[in-house]
Amino acid sequence: MSLDYSPVKLVLSDVDGVLTDGGLYFTESGDQFKKFHVHDGMGFLLLKKAGIKTGIITSENLELVRLRAQRIQPDHLYMGVGFEEKLHTALAIARQEGISLDEVAYIGDDVNCIALLEKVGFPTCPADAVDAVKNIPGIFQTTRKGGEGAFRELADKILSF
Repeated sequence: MSLDYSPVKLVLSDVDGVLTDGGLYFTESGDQFKKFHVHDGMGFLLLKKAGIKTGIITSENLELVRLRAQRIQPDHLYMGVGFEEKLHTALAIARQEGISLDEVAYIGDDVNCIALLEKVGFPTCPADAVDAVKNIPGIFQTTRKGGEGAFRELADKILSF
């Protein structure tokens, strides 16, 4: 299937399993840390340079996610978004930007992303997404896994049009 990414005006992303490998890493003192891939961060910056807005919608509400967002500077950052609220959040962002969900690409990897993936114009998932996500009709599946450049692969695809 060949998708036309040329009308994409906004690219939204989940965090765990997309911008990270989905692992939960803890120190003995209970501190949590995550691994982010530098190529994904550059993907955000390249999209912004091309005039395409970006955003993060995540159920996580961790300072380390906020710190990563400060470095990659998405136009929108929504943290602590509940299981059923990602679609509503994306709709609010689209309204704010004056666009429809048909002009939105979203990359997600798990069941809490399905409602949103089914409504955007360009649904995308990492190679290691759960089967329920991979089976969404018309979804673009990256060759890279979450936390290994999946977002950058989507960004490069969009920027190639």
